[in-house]
Amino acid sequence: MLYLVGLGLADETDITVKGLEVVKKASRVYLEAYTSILLVDQAVLENYYGRPIIVADREMVESNSDEILREADKVDVAFCVVGDPFGATTHTDLVLRARELGIAVKTIPNASIMSGIGAAGLQLYNFGQTVSMVFFTDTWRPSSFYDRIKENRDVGLHTLVLLDIKVKEQSLENMARGRRIYEPPRYMTVGQCASQMLEIEEERKQGVYGPDSLAIGAARVGGRDEKFVAGTLKELCETDDALGPPLHSMVLLGRRAHELERDYAREFSVNKETWDKLWTQYYGKQ
Repeated sequence: MLYLVGLGLADETDITVKGLEVVKKASRVYLEAYTSILLVDQAVLENYYGRPIIVADREMVESNSDEILREADKVDVAFCVVGDPFGATTHTDLVLRARELGIAVKTIPNASIMSGIGAAGLQLYNFGQTVSMVFFTDTWRPSSFYDRIKENRDVGLHTLVLLDIKVKEQSLENMARGRRIYEPPRYMTVGQCASQMLEIEEERKQGVYGPDSLAIGAARVGGRDEKFVAGTLKELCETDDALGPPLHSMVLLGRRAHELERDYAREFSVNKETWDKLWTQYYGKQ
């Protein structure tokens, strides 16, 4: 059987008891290592799980899934995913390939950023579509996220923004020359995300959000040192030092925000006076 095992958000202890039992008995254990990362090294996981782990990068998962599925109709194979197994569409594709080969599949779910972001004090049923923000380059500035945020904002819903990570990526030059040389890992920060969002608003000028729009920056959600910072998009452009190391994510507040959400997030606001003033302006009396 192929097992898709969710590892949770932070470290080696976030795996469920059921997931750990699967990992310990599987013939092979893979760790998907490009849609997200845990906050601990591979060696820590191997020590805790008591098993060697095969790192599955993007190339293996998307282009060489036959190796992952090899003999999975005869033995148990564990494919471990940070967060929940279906947090990325790639894993749905892996399941479909397994079905075509007649391989049984079982999923062991776990916490993901989609549920963990509730620790920011926002009510999960007030969230709309989740969007992703990628690193801009001089020649590539995709802005489809803006349309999704607009749809959410039009009906008053919050937007969770997932930030880009670059793990085992090649430069265009090395890719063109066929050289297997990889760039150092990069992880987008809340400040970079907020800045890019404001750049696109300046281009689109549809008033979907602006420098004074309220948002919450999150870092290492689910970890022992998780951190939240609330403020305007302009303020969040300057909060990377407060948030600290990766992984970061961000929430843009919608107009359905509840007073309980206001009070909860106020405790980690950059400026409580500004927070109260803008909340009253956008969401009504306190």
